[in-house]
Amino acid sequence: MKNDVLIKNRKARHDYELLETYTAGLKLVGTEIKSIRQGKANLVDSYCYFSEGELYVKGMHIAEYDHGNIFNHDPLRDRKLLLSRRELDKLSKKLKDQGLTIVTLRMYLSDRGWAKLDIALAKGKKTHDKRDTLKEKQMKRDIDRAKAYK
Repeated sequence: MKNDVLIKNRKARHDYELLETYTAGLKLVGTEIKSIRQGKANLVDSYCYFSEGELYVKGMHIAEYDHGNIFNHDPLRDRKLLLSRRELDKLSKKLKDQGLTIVTLRMYLSDRGWAKLDIALAKGKKTHDKRDTLKEKQMKRDIDRAKAYK
């Protein structure tokens, strides 16, 4: 079963320097997974936080399911992430460092049909770092374009 549902958070790579990435499962209700299969989710401005030893994602918007009834889900509720205890301990230990956060990168459906979320331990970029990144990207694009014409 190949499914092409892929929701990206392009802003994360621009605003943060990614240190380590992880793949986490999501604890969802029925109408949420149906909306994700339709591609109606948004990861912009979402981040992860620890509460009582568990990792949650906050700010992730999953639109209400079109054919849902009164039992439809809340689009902005906090959702629990499913990681191994070892990964959770490692992340919580590194989060204690100043300036680090956990951001969401992309959401996709696995081969088995389960929703997966790629998250990253990240450090915020300063404005001049963002400009440098854009300059490097532009120079690389120009070099590749010049090679294509030769």
